[in-house]
Amino acid sequence: MSSLLNHLKNLHSAPASPTAARSLRALSRLLAYPDAEVRAHLGELLGALRDEQGLGESRLTGLARLVSQLQGMQGGDGFDVESDYVELFDRGRATSLHLFEHVHGDSRDRGQAMVDLVQTYEQAGLRLNPANGGELPDHLPLVLEFASTLQADAARDFTGEFAHILNALYAALLKRRSLYAHVPAAVLELMGQAIEPTEVPEDEALDDTWAEPPAFDGCSSRGQQRPGQPQPIHIVRSQGGAQAQRGA
Repeated sequence: MSSLLNHLKNLHSAPASPTAARSLRALSRLLAYPDAEVRAHLGELLGALRDEQGLGESRLTGLARLVSQLQGMQGGDGFDVESDYVELFDRGRATSLHLFEHVHGDSRDRGQAMVDLVQTYEQAGLRLNPANGGELPDHLPLVLEFASTLQADAARDFTGEFAHILNALYAALLKRRSLYAHVPAAVLELMGQAIEPTEVPEDEALDDTWAEPPAFDGCSSRGQQRPGQPQPIHIVRSQGGAQAQRGA
């Protein structure tokens, strides 16, 4: 049985509770890469969200529009839906589904944050298996599935720790006019967190941040510690050159 079918089995067997377990799991799957298997079960995910009755009608309507958009390609090969997903979530920091991308970027703090999150999972009995090629621990669909296993108060406290990131993601998706914006908003609504979209700065594509500066581009400051500012140049005579000059 595939991981998705296992996920759907757990989704339907989870008892309705204040933790909104089934809704969190359904939202987790709605944020997953929309391959053919995911698209084939979108109706079940929407049904689970309606059955648990944790969301308002306007939010459910927005999620239904997202499902309808994703199902629109079900008769084809789904290339457009999948490529749009990659373009939306994998090409810029503002819409990244990796939570620590929003707060740590590429700094060393991100590594320690990953370790701490893995320890949180393990203390709750969840062990990740990197050998399966799964996502990083801070990938939002995985984080939401973990939240679905917690009791009501613990789930609210846990999601409250990254509510500001969900709001930032919601704002970034709204800016791009994406129906996916309804998913982080639904998580906030389920967990009783305020929906307060934040200002979204202009986002530099992740591919651009790793790009090498053009060769022979003058004195480009890209990649330096103070980009855009004059950089001092120190000319140091080599030791060998100095000795040769003295010998002459």
